[in-house]
Amino acid sequence: MINNKQYDVVVVGGGASGLFCASQAASRGRSVLVLDSSNKVGKKILMSGGGRCNFTNYNVTHENYLSKNPHFFKSALNQYNQWQFIAMVERYDISYHERKHGELFCDDSAKDILAMLLNECAIYGVEIVTRCELGKINRSENSYTIDSNQGGVTCESLVMATGGLSIPTMGASGFAYDIAQQFGLSVLPRIAGLVPFTFSDYVKGISEKLTGLALEVEITVAKQSFTENLLFTHRGLSGPSVLQISNYWTLGDTVAVNLLPDHDLFKLLPDFKQNKAKSLLRTVLSEFLSKGLVAELEQLFWLPYRDAPLAEIPDAQLNDVAHHIHQWQIKPSGTEGYRTAEVTLGGVDTQHLSSKTMECKDVPGLYFIGEAIDVTGHLGGFNFQWAWSSAFVAAQHV
Repeated sequence: MINNKQYDVVVVGGGASGLFCASQAASRGRSVLVLDSSNKVGKKILMSGGGRCNFTNYNVTHENYLSKNPHFFKSALNQYNQWQFIAMVERYDISYHERKHGELFCDDSAKDILAMLLNECAIYGVEIVTRCELGKINRSENSYTIDSNQGGVTCESLVMATGGLSIPTMGASGFAYDIAQQFGLSVLPRIAGLVPFTFSDYVKGISEKLTGLALEVEITVAKQSFTENLLFTHRGLSGPSVLQISNYWTLGDTVAVNLLPDHDLFKLLPDFKQNKAKSLLRTVLSEFLSKGLVAELEQLFWLPYRDAPLAEIPDAQLNDVAHHIHQWQIKPSGTEGYRTAEVTLGGVDTQHLSSKTMECKDVPGLYFIGEAIDVTGHLGGFNFQWAWSSAFVAAQHV
């Protein structure tokens, strides 16, 4: 029980940002308590990166983040960058490796990152209380009083690190947004981000037939493009390319998919017509795409010529096929939502927060860090880096 105890800092939320902020604040000599509603802390850390934790990226830039205020996140990322966190990982002798696009993963397990954070908390005397359901939070002139099923607690600085709405089975909730609104902060509309697409049209049937097939594509919406793998699933389309572009997609948008980003069919097909005149179109395309996918594309784009040799297919038809394969237009009916989303877009409006400290401008002693804020990173370790950076700067001032 924590009945009537007093701390310098209470951090609500025992995820990546909460644990890191707690240890960093405690290293400054502050007395720190972490409160978490789950039975154990760090659950999303453990499941991240397929259990290997994509803890940051070599190539962190401001272009990797979305926010209503595209400048807000710059200060925190500059104050605590990826190299500083990597140095900490190396100090703990955690072996890691780089995958494509600068993504860094643990060689062994995400447990290594969680153990590092918990060890840092232990070194500096951070207290952690789990299964803690919070009730009212009240503010007096210089302190906050928090009621919970584990008793009451008072603190000078209160840090909200409860994350967003993504993956509710991991304990996600909108608690940070409730507290923000309680203290007069506006909260921007929230939607699931880094999330697979679902379909109600013909694409759904194709996805079901091709479940498990992955290929590298260039995917575009709203002038934003990513070249990554696309994965067909029994629910629709997933894979890194889809997750990335989902952050820029809104309901009703059409998505363009270039199924062969490394080839130019506008040049190749006329060459094949001349040099492989007797071949079928599906035969030559199967050199570049899986036979199953080619069979589905055939049904869509050149069914009347399915058994015609290339020599008999009009140039205009071949040009049309090239256009459709390089610019396959699909229209998602929605996404899988928070159930599988990796992040929450939107959140606490950054206009209320100091970009240098994460403290509320009009509510002294109240801080918001991590996913709860209207800052969202691309896939590839960028959201973890935001967690570390925002936590660090708050920890220097609580």
